[in-house]
Amino acid sequence: MEQGRRNFMIYGGGLGVAAAVLPGILHAQNSGPIKIGVLIPLTGSTSQYGSTLGQAATLAAQEINAAGGVNGRKVEILIEDDQSNPEAGVRAARKLIDVDKVVAICGTYASSVTAAVAPLCWEAKVPLFTSSGADSITKLPHHGFIFRTSPTVTIQGQRLAQFSMDVGGKKVYFMGPQTPFAQTYIDSMTAVMTKAGGTCGGLVYEDKKTTYRTEVDQVLKNKPDIIVLGGYVPDTAVVIKDLYRAGFAGKKIGLAFGVNQKLVEGVQKEAVEGTYSLTPSAAVNSPAYKNLVAKLKMESLDVYSCQIYDHINLVALAIAHSKTATGNAVKENVRIISQQAKAQVAENFPDAIKILAAKGSVNYDGASGSCEFAENGDVQRAVFRYDQIQAGKIVTVKVA
Repeated sequence: MEQGRRNFMIYGGGLGVAAAVLPGILHAQNSGPIKIGVLIPLTGSTSQYGSTLGQAATLAAQEINAAGGVNGRKVEILIEDDQSNPEAGVRAARKLIDVDKVVAICGTYASSVTAAVAPLCWEAKVPLFTSSGADSITKLPHHGFIFRTSPTVTIQGQRLAQFSMDVGGKKVYFMGPQTPFAQTYIDSMTAVMTKAGGTCGGLVYEDKKTTYRTEVDQVLKNKPDIIVLGGYVPDTAVVIKDLYRAGFAGKKIGLAFGVNQKLVEGVQKEAVEGTYSLTPSAAVNSPAYKNLVAKLKMESLDVYSCQIYDHINLVALAIAHSKTATGNAVKENVRIISQQAKAQVAENFPDAIKILAAKGSVNYDGASGSCEFAENGDVQRAVFRYDQIQAGKIVTVKVA
């Protein structure tokens, strides 16, 4: 009854007016371009991937539109810079949701940004596709509106601990800034190391400092044989210089968001030489990955840019399957087009849309790999790449 009264007021107080207006509203929801939000770090401490994230998302939209769009409608992506900052991310997300009326937001990278914008998304029923790793993100009451394509920090911590032991580590120490994931790294690594008879300690520091010598000296008192670097490039560069000055002779292992080409270019060779890094791996042998790399004219591509490429395709295919461009339709159809056991595998939108047009079932596997999601939204499969800085270059030593 209350809903009926509300509709009566909206449509001008007469059944004839309501009947005339309602078809126009329904037509507006299913006509014009389909707007997909892209929220990425173009500036700030996590901006090393920003440019390629935007390029990969743009390419996905171009391929979709070249294949005829989604149910005859073009896809329009709207890119906003989260500035690697939660407050800026919230402002940008509000614009995408409230002003631009996007059906989904894709690409959030820093866990602090994702944690800040996630409530806005699920409250507005706008699905959020993210590459963030903090376990806490999918523990939030998101009502099914979060899809994470990157393995959780717990899984990454377990891999860090195992790799530390693989290269001879028995006494490991984690150093990283205060983030939503720092303690999770420490806890997951400690569990693995302790079970294997080793030890793991942890120190969480404030970021944006000009020196971490006090923290380094504190860690070195414990005589670790491996130090795990858990920060982004700006603070990792400072920590690794201080470790070098302090004479640390053990091994160093970082995450690829902190140990990468940007770090190599910004720190003296002697300080970074031999440092390992770990990152979730893209599906480097897949046609989707090879297509993406070739079209972007790159030799290789980070997994996060591959993931945002898949985010855009997943949203488009979910809408194509449901024939309705709403956040709820995306949420309800993502798993239908990405993880049906007996469906036909497709690694790009043009192939997938042909299968759907022929009334077939699609299992989308993209440039980042299998896009199968657990009930809580976490991706269910992950492959990792292990690199090492050798003679000033990043060299892959293992993929598993």
